[in-house]
Amino acid sequence: MGEVCRSVSISRRKLATGAAAVLALGVGYHVIFGAHGLTVYQQKRQETQALKEQLQDLQRENDLLKGHVDRLESDPNAIEHQAREELHYTRPGEVIYALPSPPPGDAGAASNPSK
Repeated sequence: MGEVCRSVSISRRKLATGAAAVLALGVGYHVIFGAHGLTVYQQKRQETQALKEQLQDLQRENDLLKGHVDRLESDPNAIEHQAREELHYTRPGEVIYALPSPPPGDAGAASNPSK
């Protein structure tokens, strides 16, 4: 009877060890590949870094635009320059030569003289 008890005890230990190993593998898989696992965490870190860089770029652009607005509000030369660029204003005696823009289909033909 002692031999049978020992055999059953060893079998139970092996079964318990196998179950613990399967459980540990399942938990490990969940930690790495689960909904809140390491792979998702890495993706979120990369997204966060990309968004931080985008935010910095937008802040730089915003600062440039604020400077442009400040110049337009206080500098008459900046106002004149903007009006001349956008509205094609001229001073007395000046002539503006405007070249027609190429049609959308001819953009490649103008740069490729072999056609």
